[in-house]
Parts: sequence; structure tokens; C-alpha cells
Amino acid sequence: MAGARGAAALIAAAAVVAGCGGDNESTAPTAQSNPALVRRADTALKRLARETLSRGPNGEKATPADRITLSPAEVARIMAKHATAAIVLHYGGNDWSNAQVAGVRSEFKRLGIKVISVADPNLNADRQASDIQTLLARKPTIMVGLPVDAVADAPAFKQAAKQGVKLVFMDNSPAGMKPGRDYVSTVSADNYGNGVAAAHLMALAMGGRGTLGLIWHDAGFFVTMQRYQGFKSTIEREYPQIKIVADKGVNGDDMAIASQQAANAILARHPDIDAMWGVWDVPAEGILAAARAAGRANTLKIVTEDLGLNVAISMAQRGAVKALGAQRPFDQGVTEARLAGYALIGKKAPPYVAWPSLAVTQKNYLTAWRVVYHAPPPSILREAAQEGR
Repeated sequence: MAGARGAAALIAAAAVVAGCGGDNESTAPTAQSNPALVRRADTALKRLARETLSRGPNGEKATPADRITLSPAEVARIMAKHATAAIVLHYGGNDWSNAQVAGVRSEFKRLGIKVISVADPNLNADRQASDIQTLLARKPTIMVGLPVDAVADAPAFKQAAKQGVKLVFMDNSPAGMKPGRDYVSTVSADNYGNGVAAAHLMALAMGGRGTLGLIWHDAGFFVTMQRYQGFKSTIEREYPQIKIVADKGVNGDDMAIASQQAANAILARHPDIDAMWGVWDVPAEGILAAARAAGRANTLKIVTEDLGLNVAISMAQRGAVKALGAQRPFDQGVTEARLAGYALIGKKAPPYVAWPSLAVTQKNYLTAWRVVYHAPPPSILREAAQEGR
């Protein structure tokens, strides 16, 4: 893993998205005729690269992730425990989940902790509860998890805590559980801040004016609601010439299809709409599919959250996806594993830890890919970048 302060410098560099030079053309050329808009967005994005706006699931103030460290002596003590760990996702197979698991595995390997299983309930709360019961029979020392439903899955996670399993959560904690008593900590991105960042990026893409549709996650999911609230409130407060004309919540096992259907309905009612926001990259793929079907792939502006491969390719091709606010899933996974190490040696952990937002545009997506995934961009993305020059 790269050093935390070095990574922070990359975040700050990536956040400078307005009015800066580079090999690629501007994210939002229409905004360049409005210097005040560019300055406002640029200032906000630089601040968001350093600060965290989100609160934890119980209202906790975020502790910066670069404060979560282990000394060589502490690592040696953790390794001597010969601990085992299970990872319980909300759903897997996507870029975010794959990076989370890679980060957790990387740090657990450094700490001598063996991963015995990775469970994927595919956004099914009952299946997740069943997965947890199955895993508990294998008596893991640690469980890193993300509840599909904070209420429905709470009993299963509470049972794990009663059995003495050290629990660390991704993004959200189960209802009725308290940090320091029932679990170690929750680690997240600054999801509210990512929503705010996406709003400023959207304003740049739209030149500060026009009509906008929102597609959000109608599941009461803590972090996705934070994004929605951060995005919507920033547009309404700071960009009064951008009018939200459609606001649709969607849910389901296939968020790309659900979002495509919602976008189809929005485009049918507002065929000349200027832009749409999707709550993460998979819903944005659905919006992109709807735009193509409606012949709007070259005119609709899309901004989202999370740097998935398909939206990155759209940015590389100078397509409809103009920008996004990215999480840091690999680094979040490393931090989760490290906090589990805290619990093994009795080191006090903060209740909520967050990584700051990362603004990604058609100018810096290749650099951002390395920051987000700790890996070179895949060949298909590099090829798309060459074609998009």
C-alpha cells in the first residue's frame, strides 16, 4: 500500500479539476466562459479533498483515515495471534466490492490474518443473515461486513458479537449496535462529500444552468442517501439556475436495469433535459443505456459516484459521463483490516473513520484509477484513452 500522506497528495492533485492544464481537453468547456463558476467549484473541490463532511451511522464525527496506523511492534503482536477473518459483502462482483476485498486481503496478509471466506448475498438481507450463520460455525476471529439491511441483518451481526467475533463495518453499522461495545469501528468514504463534489462537477459540466434529473437508491441505505442528500442540497443551495425537473428513487437486484427504466421515463417526459445524476456507477450505466436508446448519448451530461470501469471508459471516449465523485475502496479495505488488528491487541479505535472525496473528470481519470485501485488502468481503458485523444 502507498503511504497515507503520499496518497493524500494524490487526492489533492486529482481534485484540481477546473482551469488546469493537462493532455486532455476540459471536462466542461461551457463553464470556461464563467470564471466565477469555475472558481467556486475549484475552491469547493480542493476543500473536499482535505476535509470530510459525512457523519457516521450514529452521528459520529469522522476520524481521518491516515491516523489509523500500526507500529512494527504492534504488527508483530497481531501476527502472533494467528487470527482468521470472514468478509461479508452486501453484493460482490462489481469494481467497488472487488477493490474493497483486495484492500482487506492485502492488509490481512501483512498482519498474518487468514481470510477463510468471502460471502456475497447479492443485496438480499435474508441471504446475508444466513451467510453469517454459516460463517459463525467456522468460528472466525474477525468479521468485516456491510449490512444489506441495517435493521433486518442486525440480529445476525449481534450474534457474531456475542460469540466474541471482532466486527468492523464497511460504510454502515447494524441498527442497535454501538462502536466500542458491539463492534470496533465503521470505515467509509466521505459519501456526503462525494455527493457535494459531484454537484460542483455537474454544475461545471452544465455551465451552471439547465435542467437536471436525479436517480437515487430508494432502499434506506445509509451511504447512498448521504450522496443523494449532499448532491441535491448543493445543487439547490448553490446553483439556482439548475432546475431539478425529475427526482426518481429506484431499487432492485439489478440497479442498472431499474435505473435505465427510470431514465427512460425521465427522457420520455423531458426529452430535452440537459443532464442526469446517478447515485453510483451501475445506475449511471443504466442512464447511459437510456440516453443511447433515446439518441441522447452525445448531448445528455451524466455525473455519478464511484469510478467503475464502464463509466471510466465513457469519460475516456469523451462520452456522456463527464465526471464523478469517487470513493477509495482499496484504501477503505486496508483501513478496515487495520482496525481489526487494533481489536486483536486491545488498541482503542475511533468509532467512525473516513477517506475524503476524490473528484474524477475527463482530465484525470487515469491518475484517479491508480489512486482508487492501487493498480494500473486496465488495457481496455488505456485503449479508450488513446482513442479519445
